Amino acid sequence: MASFECTGWVEQDGTRLSKAEVEKIVRGDPEQVRSFGGEFAFSFDDCSARDHFGIIPGPGPKGALVCNGKVRFAIAPDPAPSSLEEAIVTAIKLRSDEGITALSGGVDSSLVAALAGRDCVSVGLPGSHDLARARQAAELLGLSCTEVEITPEDIESALPSVIAAIPRKDPVNTSIAVTLYFVAQWAGEHGYQRILAGQGADELFGGYSRYLASPTLEEDLARDVAGLELQAARDQAVAALHGTYLSMPYLDIRVMRAAAAIPAQEKVCNGQRKIPLRAVAERYIPQELAGYRKKAMQYGSGVWGVLKKLARKNGYKTSVQDYIDHIGQVKHGH
Repeated sequence: MASFECTGWVEQDGTRLSKAEVEKIVRGDPEQVRSFGGEFAFSFDDCSARDHFGIIPGPGPKGALVCNGKVRFAIAPDPAPSSLEEAIVTAIKLRSDEGITALSGGVDSSLVAALAGRDCVSVGLPGSHDLARARQAAELLGLSCTEVEITPEDIESALPSVIAAIPRKDPVNTSIAVTLYFVAQWAGEHGYQRILAGQGADELFGGYSRYLASPTLEEDLARDVAGLELQAARDQAVAALHGTYLSMPYLDIRVMRAAAAIPAQEKVCNGQRKIPLRAVAERYIPQELAGYRKKAMQYGSGVWGVLKKLARKNGYKTSVQDYIDHIGQVKHGH
């Protein structure tokens, strides 16, 4: 009997299962796998399975149990409907038995940090916006937060590995991935495998400033939610370089369903963004954090500014994309 390998975690109807319980089910009554929730990839004998949304990378398609190269059935958990608040609280609780929280000081990560109660880590250049905001948020929440200060030299050395790992190699994805690279590096070096993160909240709840002026808000949000799978692939590829993975409570099926049931105009209205999420957050974190409008990760950490300077320093004065392409080619020996 081949060994059972499992990355991530599994739940069934809101109850966490141990690795031994998962193995017993998949070997004895594999039909139960249909209802598995969580963030997982596992394999046994000639079979493999991945969670419904494919949050955890692995062999085979997302949301399916595959045996001998053929899909046996789809994995489609169907938890009872819940309010957005219940969904978020449950999603974070299910993930908070281990790991570290990536904290940047915005409402997304601050709510995760408060409900998870785990130690936190923040990343940025010395004096950067995100380090200062995360420090303030951790103090307000009474949580421990390690500040990881990175240098332009650190960023330059990480770029070849980051660019080789991520699926979409453009300036925005690269600068976000570089920031996450250092979060994952710190986590891996300190024995953490799971990194709780606020990914997905901007797309689900209307967090980007461009939504304020959008005449097609519903369509824009739907398109951006559809793009979350590629973002998750980017983030997990970088995390995997350090033997870690990102756990994303806002991409829990309960949260995604609750968010999808809220009309777009209730998410972005009268100059306000992420209205439903902030309303939930106000019940768990100080108003100062719940209402804060923070900079995007690549700007708040200072990584974007360094990337532009590195491009200029290496002779690419007008195109960060050309600099990224050059690094990608050098990495592959061209």
